[in-house]
Amino acid sequence: MSVRKVVKYGEPSLRIPSKEVLKVSKKIKILVEDMLDTMYAQNGVGLAAPQVGENYRIFVVDVSTGEEPLNPIVFINPKIIKKSGACISREGCLSFPEAFTDVRRYANVMVKAMDRNGRSFVLEAKDGTLLARCIQHEFDHLNGILFIDHALNRFDAESELQKHNLPPIEVEKMLSEPELQAEIDKLPKEKKAE
Repeated sequence: MSVRKVVKYGEPSLRIPSKEVLKVSKKIKILVEDMLDTMYAQNGVGLAAPQVGENYRIFVVDVSTGEEPLNPIVFINPKIIKKSGACISREGCLSFPEAFTDVRRYANVMVKAMDRNGRSFVLEAKDGTLLARCIQHEFDHLNGILFIDHALNRFDAESELQKHNLPPIEVEKMLSEPELQAEIDKLPKEKKAE
């Protein structure tokens, strides 16, 4: 397959909600393979179809590390069916080269999706693991939401974007997330610093 160009922050297409995949066709299977190739080529742990300029509800993740064998997971038409708890996550994104900031995330998520063969599955990720955070990050891309919209501190995020010559935060797109913030406020001090 092939490595595709990753769409950078500032491109309007990253803000457009993606459309459902009606059939896991040959075209969709090739897109999935290209997405995996692109994610691995960029040393990413996740990639959503809008990041390669495709308006489909598809994302791929692989959170294997070090000597572990590759473990790609493909999500087609994903739906988050349950979320709970909270954590603070230091995140970056292939569409935001080298920029990182702290964001609010749910600690536990359950997602229902189809795999690359069109088979339905349910996956649960808990305790604020990289997988739980990655699923939420990539799922957001399918709705035109970016990780900086969840920024814990808008000004830290803003200065990080500026440092890497990226466009400023779109303040009107930022999410207030009062329920999630209330959960974060309950976290013990050491958990907030992770």
